Amino acid sequence: MNLELFFQRTEVLHKRLADLYQTATVLPWVPTEMLPQAFKELHQSSKTLQLAVEELYQQNEELIRTQNFLETERQRYQELFDLAPDAYLVTNASGTIHEANQMAAKVFNVSKQFLVGKPITNFVPIEERQQIRTEINRLSESDINTELLVRLQQRHGDTFNAGLTVATVRNQQGQVISLRWLVRNIAERQQLGSPETKSVSSIIRDRRIYKYSKGDNISLNPLQIFHVCRGWVKLSTFCETGEEVLIGLVGAGTIFGSSMTSLKIYQAIALSDVEIVSIHVSEIAASPHLSHNFLPKINQRLQQTESLLAISGKRQVQERLHYLLEFLKQEIGEPVPGGTRLGARLTHEDIASACCANRVTITRFLSKLKQQGLISFDAQKHMILKDLNGST
Repeated sequence: MNLELFFQRTEVLHKRLADLYQTATVLPWVPTEMLPQAFKELHQSSKTLQLAVEELYQQNEELIRTQNFLETERQRYQELFDLAPDAYLVTNASGTIHEANQMAAKVFNVSKQFLVGKPITNFVPIEERQQIRTEINRLSESDINTELLVRLQQRHGDTFNAGLTVATVRNQQGQVISLRWLVRNIAERQQLGSPETKSVSSIIRDRRIYKYSKGDNISLNPLQIFHVCRGWVKLSTFCETGEEVLIGLVGAGTIFGSSMTSLKIYQAIALSDVEIVSIHVSEIAASPHLSHNFLPKINQRLQQTESLLAISGKRQVQERLHYLLEFLKQEIGEPVPGGTRLGARLTHEDIASACCANRVTITRFLSKLKQQGLISFDAQKHMILKDLNGST
């Protein structure tokens, strides 16, 4: 029963009882048959009041039991949270800390009270805070746990490489209302055998996969190296005239990143549906195992860039095109009946940028090669190369 309604009814009952009493005592000339009626109403009202009181008492008892149960459960989960062996944080959707356990206070070398109300970015070196802000904004787009590799900084202490596993909590409307953070020191992962005993493929498999569609611009972060799991990525820059220059083609099993170049303008475009994972540069630096496995991949990227540079230095456009097609045949070619099929679809504009030529000239030379039967295209518009020796 609604308590406010109950008290209103009680007040009405008291008023009627007072009226009945006054009528019975002050007006002795009231007919005698009126008194039985009055006391009958009094009896019914009294029974109603008694039932209401009993119902209210039962509800109150049930409410007390429920409150005690909820408080016991809350206390139990609070103890599990506080005494967990790993550092846990709960923040709002923008990364401001609402809760922190004892291990989190130990990791950041501060009291729990000091952590509450502080943005998590306060514990990231200034030069890397934008990365965390960008990742927090991206969390609203994902329903799976996200793993971040960042440097964290203790209060009045040293920095350390940390792995952050972040889970999003949403309301019924699908809006992010809080973020739950698990914080681990990468050194602890190494002690457990993660980077040192696992293969690179198993490390990649445990990470969040970022998916891009053909034509998408892949967001680059100078603190991350990207490993391609599937598809092809075009790496390019722009010269002073505004023309695009091809500087690399990256396929499955290879890596790229803006930290691997000194170019001020550097972009990555998906040439097909692409799946990639990111690895923080600090994690690679901290793991001899990862560094050893990534060294050949970095060397491969260097060799590819040098090959494209050498092609651009050829004197004649037709000669540059010939060497580019031979380069593509080696880099992204796959044998098929009748020749070698290029795994990535390159536009005439892409080929022209790699040859330092205009698109019209490249289209004319490609048409000539097609007429000579040296190139053809399959149903998916992928180029198939025959033996180009002697075509120049």
